[in-house]
Amino acid sequence: MGEILVGTCSWTDRALVGSGWYPAGRRDAEGRLRHYAERFPVVEADSTYYGLPSERTSELWARRTPDGFVFDVKAFSLLTGHPTRPAALPPGLPADVRSPKALDEVWRRFADGVRPLREAGRLGAVLFQFPPWLRPGARARDVLAGCAERTAGWPVCVEFRHPDWWRDEERRATTAELLRSHGFAAVAVDMHPSLPSTVPPVTPVTSPRLAVVRLHGRSPAWGTGSKEDRFRHEYADEELREWLPRVRALAGRTERVHVLFNNCCADAAVRAATRMRELLRDGA
Repeated sequence: MGEILVGTCSWTDRALVGSGWYPAGRRDAEGRLRHYAERFPVVEADSTYYGLPSERTSELWARRTPDGFVFDVKAFSLLTGHPTRPAALPPGLPADVRSPKALDEVWRRFADGVRPLREAGRLGAVLFQFPPWLRPGARARDVLAGCAERTAGWPVCVEFRHPDWWRDEERRATTAELLRSHGFAAVAVDMHPSLPSTVPPVTPVTSPRLAVVRLHGRSPAWGTGSKEDRFRHEYADEELREWLPRVRALAGRTERVHVLFNNCCADAAVRAATRMRELLRDGA
């Protein structure tokens, strides 16, 4: 049976910081991370999606966390084809930031930024969350092949946002084989079950080393509301219990499973993660 690590997507989210979950005296950058890492064994760093990670920051993250703690690092937005703010780009890039020369430089800086985590054994995975306009097809296969070439030797997991990737048994088998061919772990998701953009909660195993589950909450405002509306959801026990057999089945086929809560509204994610750990531990 593989190891199951439960945590949240971000420990610095403004709503969490403002919720009072961090006690007095532990609300600076170092104190927050140490407080979080004393309670959970894994976290997703989502700040790296909005801005390239720095080596210095990664060194500090490694230094401030205990042995065995790991970070899943979300890939920078430009590397997954998302819109990217000009202010988030490093200086000196060519005017066409999606040109091969510019992308080479951005990839180099991203690799440099996560290197301290890799060297310290703190890098759980790099998460490539592709946008909903990346549909199955030849272009997507080229994107994944290029990503695999750039990340050779890295632990990588992939989340697709277009539901067609997992829409039926035939497509699911094709998608799983594509990820498997590159050594990428598939990301299973939980979200509102009946929206047009809903990705089904399938749990394929495409890597012997890792499987990832990201629980986004079940807000009906996904894709339409504000950030707070999209992620506002309190997981009930019965909703968490739906995932227990799935998570345990994943653990039976992989060395490690990361279960990460992304319902980042106030302290809802840390409370859901705590409860999920209790349910897994108690055999519920």
